[in-house]
Amino acid sequence: MKAVLCKEWGGPEKLVVEDIPARAPGARDVHLRVRAAGVNFPDVLIIQKKYQLQPPLPFTPGSEIAGEVLAVGAEVSDLAPGARVACVCQLGGFAEELVVPAKLCLPLPKNVSFETAATVPMVYGTSWHALHDQAQLRSGETLLVLGAAGGVGLAAVQIGKLIGARVIAAASSEEKLGVCRANGADAGINYASEDLRDAIKRLTDGKGPDVIYDAVGGSYSEPAFRSIAWRGRHLVIGFAAGAIPAIPWNLPLLKGAAIVGVFWGEFVRREPDNSRREMLDVFAYVAEGRLSPLVSKRYSLDQVPYALEQMAARNVVGKLVVLP
Repeated sequence: MKAVLCKEWGGPEKLVVEDIPARAPGARDVHLRVRAAGVNFPDVLIIQKKYQLQPPLPFTPGSEIAGEVLAVGAEVSDLAPGARVACVCQLGGFAEELVVPAKLCLPLPKNVSFETAATVPMVYGTSWHALHDQAQLRSGETLLVLGAAGGVGLAAVQIGKLIGARVIAAASSEEKLGVCRANGADAGINYASEDLRDAIKRLTDGKGPDVIYDAVGGSYSEPAFRSIAWRGRHLVIGFAAGAIPAIPWNLPLLKGAAIVGVFWGEFVRREPDNSRREMLDVFAYVAEGRLSPLVSKRYSLDQVPYALEQMAARNVVGKLVVLP
């Protein structure tokens, strides 16, 4: 089978595509044909040895897939060949085939395509856990999404509207803000051309957002947090801007506000039953059309390096999908 391989640490240009042998599933594993794989920012970090998970070389990146079951291990009873599933695999997704533990697989609703399903687990799982569980966002509250045009950002915009919040999208161009509005955002802030704090004050009548969804970090986090409402919740999702901000500790004190970490992968590991229930809820909303992933571009295995370069340069709107 063909697979993308990381043989040395570095940028996407160091990746290669080679034929490698497929391995047989263990007793509790399933062997999958990969029909689609989502591209995510951690895929960029992991090949540079900058992610929490640092696998031994060589390895195949790709952290979420959708496909069909080819074979099951002797102890797997709830899946059979031909079943359509999605899973978060952490590694191995950018390949024609993959072996994963059966417990990681989620059954797909009949009307959800492989391509759509491959874009759901990480971004919608992260955003649902962040907004519904960690922040307990309520109908009528105001949600500010930083980096709103990316995969997790658009998922947060859609989930915020599903919950009933007023959503303010912040992004780096008018084109990206247009995409955010098309996905339900009530207002937009172009933080490349206007002062973030001034815009937040104007759009919230000086009150500030109740919840801040921050997948960007860098120089945007502190001015956003300084603008947060009383008893607000600032969700730390990631650091797409590169730098990890240092927030003065007097700020949460003055606002009675909370800085809440969101590490969805660890939530999945520590609370597998809760995370599975959340993902089944998310896929039900996708099947109903109440959540709608935006696939902006599609790539072959040979084009994975270019796809990751676009992700690293923050040129991505919505989700990128690899179709082996």
